[in-house]
Amino acid sequence: MLVALLAMDVDLLAPPPDRTGQGRAKVREGVAYVRRRPDIILIMVIAFMHGTFGMNFQITNALMATEIYGKGVEEYGITGSVMAIGSLGGALLAARRDRPRWRLLLGSLAAFAVMTFFTATAPTFLLYTVLLVPTGLTALTVMVSANAMVQLSVDQAVRGRVMALYMAVFFGGTPLGSPLIGWIGEHWGARWTLLIGTIACGLTAVAATIYVMRHDNLRLRLRASWLRPLALERGTLTEPLPEKVI
Repeated sequence: MLVALLAMDVDLLAPPPDRTGQGRAKVREGVAYVRRRPDIILIMVIAFMHGTFGMNFQITNALMATEIYGKGVEEYGITGSVMAIGSLGGALLAARRDRPRWRLLLGSLAAFAVMTFFTATAPTFLLYTVLLVPTGLTALTVMVSANAMVQLSVDQAVRGRVMALYMAVFFGGTPLGSPLIGWIGEHWGARWTLLIGTIACGLTAVAATIYVMRHDNLRLRLRASWLRPLALERGTLTEPLPEKVI
């Protein structure tokens, strides 16, 4: 952290303009700014759903390791270490991107929902552990993308207040989500602690994609020859289409 601070170019830092009002007035100004930005509100909704229902792996890994696969403390520790490999990979990939786009955020959220489904239904502990790598990668990609999109898209005069709201929304869901996940694990079974994240994040990804496509002039196309999504592009596609588009 000290090295990163010393490496910063201070010439690029500019103090915000002096504004009247202190304390609560500035907080209200930040809230008012967010209310005028539906894109930031949508990102905060994604962050809330992801943090509340998807990022509870301290609970889900413990329940899956002990109740589903009959493992002990050592195996539970392995799940956290393996998942950290995916998270590190996501962090390294995030460092290569100058500015994340909606297609990355929505795509990674959808991929995270898919991966949590596969981990929840994994028949063996070995397969479950292996699947934690891409699960951790997609989870961190969602977090970093949402964070960066908020920071890079707001007025620097209110960036601190907006980020405070964003972090409150993201981490504020944990006290709500953890007891709920625990209750689901107790009454519905350990696999449902992951499946509830699949449902919540999957529905959020679908709803957010539809909203962005309608309000931001984005289109989702599928290449028939590759049978895979070509990602969201503004207006037209960046590459020539094959003979058939689905």
